[in-house]
Amino acid sequence: MINKLVENIKRTGAPIVVGLDPMLSYIPEHIQKKAFQEFGETLEGAAEAIWQFNRKIVDQTFDLIPAVKPQIAMYEQFGIPGLAAFKKTVDYCKEKGLVVIGDIKRGDIGSTSAAYAAGHLGKVQVGSRTYAPFDEDFATVNPYLGSDGINPFLDVCREEKKGIFVLVKTSNPSSGEFQDQTTGGRPLYELVGEKVAAWGESYMGDDYSYVGAVVGATYPEMGKVLRKVMPKAYILVPGYGAQGGKGRDLVHFFNDDGLGAVVNSSRGIIAAYKQEKYASIGAENFADASRAAVEDMAADIKEALENR
Repeated sequence: MINKLVENIKRTGAPIVVGLDPMLSYIPEHIQKKAFQEFGETLEGAAEAIWQFNRKIVDQTFDLIPAVKPQIAMYEQFGIPGLAAFKKTVDYCKEKGLVVIGDIKRGDIGSTSAAYAAGHLGKVQVGSRTYAPFDEDFATVNPYLGSDGINPFLDVCREEKKGIFVLVKTSNPSSGEFQDQTTGGRPLYELVGEKVAAWGESYMGDDYSYVGAVVGATYPEMGKVLRKVMPKAYILVPGYGAQGGKGRDLVHFFNDDGLGAVVNSSRGIIAAYKQEKYASIGAENFADASRAAVEDMAADIKEALENR
């Protein structure tokens, strides 16, 4: 799947991931109203609103982008119906040719880690039949438990030709409480980056590893260091737009070939119609606003890379 991600980025010229992280507050009233008329103000109604919201955004942006990243918590909060909407979203995006990064941030050990990996990236055996339960292409993984938590994912990834993005330096303000702490004179995030590079050495695509890293756009200088630590790892960069990251902050995340990183924007795209810049497009045409936001983001990143 890393080869497909790179191919999609080359084809679109836009190293962008749209974060499909819908809150009900992001969903225009007319979408919610229609869903509630059919299913009532229930968990099923909320899930239907989410699904219809996602579908319209994907329809308006899939030709511009290489990948999407649904954050599973936004679906889990609506229980089983929410998870059904997550699965419908994953399947629909794959039908459109998009790479799907399941933002699940799982981290455990042994059979539990293996079960997470099977459920999201692999297959499960039920009697004489085999199923791919959620079937994302990549998953985000928390490395806090060490190799015991990562190896079960790598085993499934090798079998299924899929990949993971390991949390290395996250975009949130308090990430430094642990990630910046020094050991042996070096910050923890550098040591995690070295492990990501090591895990990936034995699992390579054509040019990049199936083992990538999550490094926030809000820490560009740290990104510069980590790019050197992990030269063959694709970096998933959250924090663009709503969290403050801009194209000029991202140049160090990319290699000289213009590849090596893919940048996520969630509410900056899916709730673009709420921004003053796109307000004239209107809530009825919210997906058109999302398309405009993707085009502007792509232009911002392209300009930054050309002028670095």
